[in-house]
Amino acid sequence: MGRKTANDAQVSADGPLPEHVAIIMDGNGRWARARGLPRHAGHRAGAATVRRVVEHCGRLGIHALTLFAFSSENWRRPRKEVSVLMELFLSTLDKESARLHRNDVRLRFMGAREDFPRRLQQRLADAEALTRDNTGLQLNVAASYGGRWDIANAARRLAEAVQAGRLQPDEITTETLGKEVCLAELPEPDLFIRTGGERRISNFMLWQLAYTELYFTPVLWPAFTTDHLDEALADFAGRERRFGRTSDQLQTESGRA
Repeated sequence: MGRKTANDAQVSADGPLPEHVAIIMDGNGRWARARGLPRHAGHRAGAATVRRVVEHCGRLGIHALTLFAFSSENWRRPRKEVSVLMELFLSTLDKESARLHRNDVRLRFMGAREDFPRRLQQRLADAEALTRDNTGLQLNVAASYGGRWDIANAARRLAEAVQAGRLQPDEITTETLGKEVCLAELPEPDLFIRTGGERRISNFMLWQLAYTELYFTPVLWPAFTTDHLDEALADFAGRERRFGRTSDQLQTESGRA
């Protein structure tokens, strides 16, 4: 049975649709350079791709979409580029928050938001408050985020609980730590997509991606279309997810269902 996309093209769906998709949106600068444009033109074009992908995920009924917008390491970029990115972040929030709200999208941010200018911190809080009660697509934006930062924060909260007597050291397990990382209340990503041709996860959701299916494409983010997303979803649909079990075990369990 196939799923219908917006243009009625069929996506192969022999397997399930991912409940949670995570994306590293790579290639904005290279896209601009190839066209003789400044890097900020690539970032602006990439923002338009975000809108298309968010809308498409909403149409398909995907529960959660997490986008890596700005990493902890991105602060090392040239000051001028970081400044442009902050202004683009602000203007995009102003333009898109109301649209997301009208479409029942819940918007959340994860990362060290204290690193951002105060007016941007306020805009992040305002956008989250506006969309807090929405029940459609859960859109998570990782900004000033790093996977190691995330795990360290989780470990610190557990250490504070031990110090306060609320938790014993031998009660610290993968389950208790997992409840402290970002997005712990959501299913972990089923599918990770990275555009731009690089084949690494670059300190993104290190804990949460433990059993995620990885998909890499050479397509630069501003050129990434809904058709490209459908290709990634079709690839995911054809994979066997064993989670440590054997194929025979999965077949047996499927027969019992």
